Amino acid sequence: MSRYVLFIAYESSEWDAASAEVRESYYRDHEAFSAFVAAHGTEHASGALADAERATTVRHRGGTRDGEIVVTEGPFAETAEQLGGYYDVELPDLDHAVRAAALLPATYSVEIRPTISIG
Repeated sequence: MSRYVLFIAYESSEWDAASAEVRESYYRDHEAFSAFVAAHGTEHASGALADAERATTVRHRGGTRDGEIVVTEGPFAETAEQLGGYYDVELPDLDHAVRAAALLPATYSVEIRPTISIG
């Protein structure tokens, strides 16, 4: 088994404009994803994120720890698409992770990253 984090990117304007029926279809897609993961592995955690406008970005000026810490209200980058949530799952392999990601709403971009052990 391998552990993956699936990052969900979407355009918030699409969700805001979605009808109740479309939103229900999104919920069904997430339920299908969770059922697939349960049948093939483990869902360790998942979560939805607040819109990027509510983000706080922390940087070290100059890219070193010696630099001043700069805290900025708002997202790291200005893009139409934003990170909206994640799933932390354990599945047999990347093919299963791809099959699971394909069950999520078609308007999403899903980035799959394997986790690594440190230490």
